[in-house]
Amino acid sequence: MTTNKKERKNLGLLSLSALVVGSVIGSGVFNLMSNMSASASLMAILIGWAITGVGMLFLVLCFQNLNKKRADLDAGIYSYAEAGFGKFMGFNAAWGYWISAWVGNVAYATLMFSSLGYFFNMFNGGQNLASIIGASAVLWVGHFLILRGVKSASFTNIIVTAAKIIPIAIFILTAFIAFKLNIFTSDIWGTATKGFEFNSVFEQVRSTMLVTVWVFIGIEGAVIFSGRAKKRKDVGRATILGFLTVLSIYLLVSVLSLGVKTSPELAALGQPGMATLLESIVGTWGAVLVNIGVIVSIAGAWLAWTMFAFELPYQAALKGTFPKVFSLENKSGTPYVALLITNLLVQAFLLTFLIPYFGSAYTFAFSLATTTILVPYAFTAFYQLKYSMQEKTGTSHRNLNIVVGLVASIYAIWLVYAAGLSYLLLTSVIYAPGIIIFAWARLSKKKKVFAMWEMGVALALVILCAYTIYLMTTGHFVDGTLTVPSAIFS
Repeated sequence: MTTNKKERKNLGLLSLSALVVGSVIGSGVFNLMSNMSASASLMAILIGWAITGVGMLFLVLCFQNLNKKRADLDAGIYSYAEAGFGKFMGFNAAWGYWISAWVGNVAYATLMFSSLGYFFNMFNGGQNLASIIGASAVLWVGHFLILRGVKSASFTNIIVTAAKIIPIAIFILTAFIAFKLNIFTSDIWGTATKGFEFNSVFEQVRSTMLVTVWVFIGIEGAVIFSGRAKKRKDVGRATILGFLTVLSIYLLVSVLSLGVKTSPELAALGQPGMATLLESIVGTWGAVLVNIGVIVSIAGAWLAWTMFAFELPYQAALKGTFPKVFSLENKSGTPYVALLITNLLVQAFLLTFLIPYFGSAYTFAFSLATTTILVPYAFTAFYQLKYSMQEKTGTSHRNLNIVVGLVASIYAIWLVYAAGLSYLLLTSVIYAPGIIIFAWARLSKKKKVFAMWEMGVALALVILCAYTIYLMTTGHFVDGTLTVPSAIFS
């Protein structure tokens, strides 16, 4: 049964804002200080945040502007790619975003049960059989909650979002009180000479990019649900409000932590890093509070991201880019087929918890989720630039919007470079199978599958996928990392 359009438009500013904040602030903030400090010093971290802050701001402005200018594109990030660059590129944006969403949920599951391991030894490390059983239970409880309807799930998300801010606020206040300037300035460059060295600092900054993008994934959440918003203008407001909120939190958490312990000490913290750090300041109750916060936070983010994960293929199916089966709804208006397929894939991926071959499931999952989402982010920036340049000379704010698109596009290209060749090759293994799904959707509508240039892109994906599988089966994939032979560059 399909709900009518009026019944689906039931999300207000508070719900949309909570979806943004709730999905963005998930697991990343609780490991932020240790992940950032693993290979970067104070100044590199600050430079990394400056780049990310500016880049993400301009990307957010792209979402806001396109939401206003192209109100007809109510599937958000996927529809921008399709409108600007055709069906196949639109499909890849939808496919990449969908994969990123549910792979990110695997990262959430790992950290959630690592936190539960603080209270229950059976979950120690969050990557064992007990964790798989527990994560599976959480997965399917969320599944049936969402089946009751998106509005019901979004209300639950508002409550969870409010609850998880409390331990983060306590951590920020405690870290501020414990802050020591001599620790903060002990080794600001992290180089052998203790001074500025361009190559070293550049690589340090580059190493922070996957982390900073990971903790910002979801900033476009209100845009994804723009088709369900009560008022179109609330989408842009919720996006900006969410961005400013999470940026402030991330800056405070990462900067204040560097005044409590040095970068090497932060890098050595256990998971979640915030719990270990707060425990070192105030004692056991700090670790208890943060671990509870992690569990609550991830529960909310997991719920929000499951909603994102089914909404995008659902919207794509309505437009004919995904197979029609993804658009089937139940009486509550929930796309139950898209939801079921999404959660079955998460369930399958949870089994990798037991495979040492993948090393840290959390690190592998968040890195893969981040690199996969770079494609839809980049297409949004490119379309903003293309659309603004095609507007008539004299159009209000045209030049400003061109600058916004240009800066966002440069940032998107920088992110692809910063991700590194290894993870980009791994994403080809994810994108290549999507060609089959795209062909299925097109043929079912008796449409031509590819334009000539799209055929070239598809062929390149298949070749990269085959090469990556060759590397993985010949011992070049160890502990969750793909090692690319240096010979290919010579």
